[in-house]
Amino acid sequence: MSQRSVPRSGSLQYWPRKRAKKFLPRVSWKNIARQASEKKGLLGSIAYKAGMSSAVVKDNTPDSLTKGKKIIIPVTILECPPVRILSVRFYKNGNVAKEILNDSLDKSLKRKIKLPKKGNAKEQVENAEKELDKYDDIKVIAYSLVGRTGLKKTPDLSEIALAGTMAEKLQFAKSRLNGEILFSEIFSRNSLVDARGVTQGRGFQGPVRRFGISLRQHKSEKGTRRPGSLGPWHPSYVTFKIAMAGQTGFFTRMIPNLKVIDVKKAEKPLQMGAYGNIHTEYVIIRGSVQGPSKRQLVLTAPLRKTKRQEKKNFELISIRGFK
Repeated sequence: MSQRSVPRSGSLQYWPRKRAKKFLPRVSWKNIARQASEKKGLLGSIAYKAGMSSAVVKDNTPDSLTKGKKIIIPVTILECPPVRILSVRFYKNGNVAKEILNDSLDKSLKRKIKLPKKGNAKEQVENAEKELDKYDDIKVIAYSLVGRTGLKKTPDLSEIALAGTMAEKLQFAKSRLNGEILFSEIFSRNSLVDARGVTQGRGFQGPVRRFGISLRQHKSEKGTRRPGSLGPWHPSYVTFKIAMAGQTGFFTRMIPNLKVIDVKKAEKPLQMGAYGNIHTEYVIIRGSVQGPSKRQLVLTAPLRKTKRQEKKNFELISIRGFK
């Protein structure tokens, strides 16, 4: 009889499996900026998950079996309010060497952030232009104008990288310091995005639900919904590879290469189930993204875009429930 070989249950890619520290995760922008060398301006934005629906689209993908036909695909709708620049960061050897805080902030942020009394932000950015060769990179801290969505009042903050040369990055930061940046200026129809955010929390779950191990025989000793053995006597401890009960969900995850079907502006409030009304710009993405309704996400330029996803082309006809 051949030896029984069973692959382990659960992935070891993510460890430890514990609750995320914050809703908007930190993004490693270095490789994203390298891949998106043809772009200019911001490489990402903040969005809020409104919900899922079904969309009727025309498939214009080359060499597709359904080319030229109407098909129904699952889509996720994300509301994308404008973002503003909170501060401009100048990096040297991977560390923040200088940071210039915007002095024209919204009232909701002025209550929480103590502004410096020295100089005008625009003048400080212009002075930094004279010593641009001292720095390696420029990034911005952006915050969402979430008050326009009706979800809440407190904005979400995230560090977002800029594309282009150092001079182009500084020029963009200087020109958009006191203005609003729309989602449609960053991503367009049929582009690819990566969604980074926190999954829906499930609380404390057993190993069957948490790692997907199979149930033991119904007469098994000490329970059926647990692993058969926690390991040998020596070494006399339980390794992290053993499937055990613990926190499930509320993990930081990234979903790559999501296709943007369309980016639209809500001319009038659009009802979206438990989310409420959509008031600002919204993006229609093929497939699903992590998290429940109203969860904040960071949408970035793709880290590793594939030709298969890039060549897909869908023309939006209608969405179920939208007029």
